[in-house]
Amino acid sequence: MNKRIDFEEVRDFISKQGPDTKIYLGADSERIIIDDKWYADYTVAIVVHINACNGCKVFGETTRERDFDQRKDKPTIRLMNEVIKVSELFQKISEIVEDHHVEVHLDINPNEMHGSSCVVQQAIGYIRGTCNVVPMIKPKAFAASYCADRMKEILSKVA
Repeated sequence: MNKRIDFEEVRDFISKQGPDTKIYLGADSERIIIDDKWYADYTVAIVVHINACNGCKVFGETTRERDFDQRKDKPTIRLMNEVIKVSELFQKISEIVEDHHVEVHLDINPNEMHGSSCVVQQAIGYIRGTCNVVPMIKPKAFAASYCADRMKEILSKVA
């Protein structure tokens, strides 16, 4: 889980792609318990959709941090940490992707039946304010819901 995104590799790869290439950023987290303390594994992913029709390359990383949420059914702190991490990712690659279509995807469900609905407005506002883009949320947030989610599994096998 210690593999970090190599931003030079991302820059080199994107620079070789055509102008129609689209970039999707996503984040996801998983809560785990270690020695009676809660932690969260945060995974961020960069999906480079080559020419918007020729497959994709994915870059990602996972980090582990303490999780201080008191209520599992309303994981406000953990979800906002996901939002902050994808915003930071956007900031790190903003110059690399400035000529491409970029979307920020959040693993947040607006349906009040789901715990993630507790941060919908805050998360959207944070991304709009820090990234100047309107983020996608479930069900349109595949880079978070599917890619970042699966990326953690893949990275754990590589490490």
